[in-house]
Amino acid sequence: MSLYADIEKNLGSFKLKVKIEVENETLALLGASGCGKSLSLKCIAGIERPDRGKIVVDGRTLFDSEKGIDLTPQKRRTGLMFQNYALFPNMTVLQNIQAGAKREKDPEKRKSCISAVMDSFGLSELSNHLPYQLSGGQQQRVALARILVSEPDILLLDEPFSALDSHLRFRLERELHQVIQDFGKTVVLVSHDRDEVFRLSDKIAIIKDGQVDRFGLKDEVFRQPGTVNGAILTGCKNISRIEKIDDRRIRALDWGIDLETDQDPKEARSVGIRMHDIRLGDGGRNSFVCRVADVIENPFSYTAMLLPEQAEAASLIGWELEKELWHSVEGEKVSVTLPPESLLLLTE
Repeated sequence: MSLYADIEKNLGSFKLKVKIEVENETLALLGASGCGKSLSLKCIAGIERPDRGKIVVDGRTLFDSEKGIDLTPQKRRTGLMFQNYALFPNMTVLQNIQAGAKREKDPEKRKSCISAVMDSFGLSELSNHLPYQLSGGQQQRVALARILVSEPDILLLDEPFSALDSHLRFRLERELHQVIQDFGKTVVLVSHDRDEVFRLSDKIAIIKDGQVDRFGLKDEVFRQPGTVNGAILTGCKNISRIEKIDDRRIRALDWGIDLETDQDPKEARSVGIRMHDIRLGDGGRNSFVCRVADVIENPFSYTAMLLPEQAEAASLIGWELEKELWHSVEGEKVSVTLPPESLLLLTE
């Protein structure tokens, strides 16, 4: 299944203007709270009505403001899973899943579909339980089963792990990954967790203030996020404003150092480098002696906060490295390299 959505919605102080296009793959909408991720899902599902635009799933138009098309949520065949799962509290597991199978009119086929999906999600023994008697992971399975028994054309997941304790997330994420693989159609996932997004998605749309800030294959987006917002959301913690010196050199104003790059900075206004991409100094390009301002111990690594020796009143640069490596080089000063190929040239 393919999804094309080009929509706008004006909410006064906030305006959504999003355009996305995907095939049989998982697209993650990554962004901070309030940026328009969940609103985009609700517009696709038909819960919110865009002011303008078009939504098409596999050639079937769900919404077209110019042609006056606006299918009801029931007719769109989109499976939306809410953050809190939205299970009916007074219904058993079986009744909740039966509620999702109303589209199937043949009683025997409906019964067979319900039984099959309950078995596949390991819910048969919980059929008479009410939602409050279930764990968070079990509630998620019921919500997914209720959606999938309706045989949706696309699957929409709104922060699927936000209601779960952190120790459950990784295991349930693997289960959801298998559900996505078995589904085999277009999935749109909303999240603000960059690791979750990277593990589950094929493509990423970074959303900022209601608009797509960056769109592409997940590897490309993480390798070159393109904007300061994209760099922050994909986990880059070292970012400095820059001045262009020439086609291959920039001055990192906040770090007080000049850097060589492997590409023309062109319209870039900032530079970033991920903490794990910094290397021990080798005397080559972008090698600097730094004073160690602070050392932060993590469970399996250290983060050394560095101040370039020649810089005055500069911002600190974080360097994350394995504990064994840090113990071999620790001191008041250390030489590091910011590899040109690892620099992120960023627009605003």
